[in-house]
Amino acid sequence: MGLKPHLMELLPFAAMVMVECLDVGLTTLSKAAMSKGMSHFVFVVYSNAIATLILLPSAFLFHRTKRPPLTFSLLCKFFLLGLVGITVMQNCVFTGINYSSPTLGSAMSNLVPAFTFLLAAIFRMEKVDFRSSRSRVKIMGTLVSISGALVVTLYKGPPIGSLPFQSPSVSSEDSFPSQSSLFNMLATESNWILGGLFLAIACLSLAICNISQAAILKGYPSELTTVAFYCLFGTIQCAALSFFAERNNQNAWKLSPDIELISVIYSAVLGSALTFSVQTWCIRKKGPVFVAMFKPMGIAIAALLGAIFLGDALHVGSVIGAIVIVVGFYGVIWAQSKQEENESHGVDQLPSSSDTNPLLQNHMVA
Repeated sequence: MGLKPHLMELLPFAAMVMVECLDVGLTTLSKAAMSKGMSHFVFVVYSNAIATLILLPSAFLFHRTKRPPLTFSLLCKFFLLGLVGITVMQNCVFTGINYSSPTLGSAMSNLVPAFTFLLAAIFRMEKVDFRSSRSRVKIMGTLVSISGALVVTLYKGPPIGSLPFQSPSVSSEDSFPSQSSLFNMLATESNWILGGLFLAIACLSLAICNISQAAILKGYPSELTTVAFYCLFGTIQCAALSFFAERNNQNAWKLSPDIELISVIYSAVLGSALTFSVQTWCIRKKGPVFVAMFKPMGIAIAALLGAIFLGDALHVGSVIGAIVIVVGFYGVIWAQSKQEENESHGVDQLPSSSDTNPLLQNHMVA
């Protein structure tokens, strides 16, 4: 009887870890498909179209009696949600990676928790009181997790198990970049900046999507219906965008029965239908900041799964960054759990740092 509430508390954590693992697989398969020449505009359309065909009938069948009535204003909100969360976000991600690199894409994804926390504070979805130790812990934990993800992304370090004196010799020619490499660096700098701009827009769009879903679900608590119409409108918008972007390339709509078909089905079933539903449920249960905090952890999960299943070398930077991410993540979750505990007991005023220190409490009792 006492075990079930604890398992229900752990369910959102397990669900978001599963989502990040599925996202790693989606990234790998989509890269493989697009390296064969598949258009990312068409990829987004096909994956969301199949997800809509799965979600829309399910929403009307399983929530026929529980679902609140749909209104025109609610459909407009779903339309804007699809515009921000699918059309803008997904296309900007792939466009940004094409202009820059997947490494920059991983690094820029760490902006999602910061953007989400900032928007949640602006719209009063998160209580921020700098006099409260819990608010300070939540802010510092967010920054620490982002820093850890940057360490995983940007610092490689020696592989685990290598001896410190077994470093390869570096010649003087390798120590300084050649003139041609400097020229190539300057030539691609504009594309790199443009790619970073697209990725920053995608991160901001995802943060806006998380906040918008939380606001919509307060008045319309039906996750499956929300995700179904969200995908439907996103598919329609992406189809219009793709017809314009690929108007001179009719072959872009042909789907090869190989890695392209596998990646589209994987993205539709696991990457869109399941992932969107789980994320929306977690947003309603734990809030948008909770969901966004798993984005830095996804980078550490990708490094770990690559070492286990792909035989990639596990480097010191990945281990250090993962530890830093866990420390920051634990701080945010601790602060959020204490805040929820206070709210459940009807306590509006959060305690200060002196109230949470047991040594000071004992001194006051004495």
